Amino acid sequence: MPFQLKESIRANKGFLAFLLLFGIFRTAVADWNPIPSGSMRPNLLEGDVVFVNRLAYDVKVPLTDISLAHTGDPQRGDVVTFSSPEDGTRLIKRIAALPGDTVELRGERLLINGRQADYTVIGNAVEHMAPLGDLQALHLREHSGTADYRIQVLPQVTAMRDFGPVTVPADSYLMLGDNRDNSGDSRVFGTVPRNLLIGRAERILVSADIKGNWAPRTERIGMSLRQVAHAE
Repeated sequence: MPFQLKESIRANKGFLAFLLLFGIFRTAVADWNPIPSGSMRPNLLEGDVVFVNRLAYDVKVPLTDISLAHTGDPQRGDVVTFSSPEDGTRLIKRIAALPGDTVELRGERLLINGRQADYTVIGNAVEHMAPLGDLQALHLREHSGTADYRIQVLPQVTAMRDFGPVTVPADSYLMLGDNRDNSGDSRVFGTVPRNLLIGRAERILVSADIKGNWAPRTERIGMSLRQVAHAE
């Protein structure tokens, strides 16, 4: 190792140690996830950055999918980040079904083990989708078992409104986006093995209108995802 490089490392060893510890913290303890698309509307918006608890379900060897210990069980309705089983891309969706569940969609309506979720109409909104322009969106409250949250449907869009039935394999989960007609989820890439779960999204850290003028959405900063899912 050249003398100058050795001296540089020695002079900056405190900073290098900080970077190492920060990297371990982010890959094993806590993380953040920017929301780049509208697949989780109306709950998560483009420009939100969410806090992800990497210890919610497993303690993993940093930088790997190897679990050292289970710390909790994923629940129906949890919003989670995970690596796509299709290509490894990091995604964020909601757990719709658990291991052993038989799940299907019939005309947008979710059925778990033959029992249909309950729905309440919340209201209407407008979503802009290129190249289609402004579309009417319908906001609904979906109540499935103990899980209760808002979803959005886009009646003007051609989408996969019928799916299944499929039975979720052991140690796997079925994911759906809250924006049901504009989400690439388990209807496309299948169920997600537990070892691909990264963590549970719990809170919005910061938010800005990246599709508009980049103004901060101060009212969303610090909101828990439970608060967001129960907003009207």
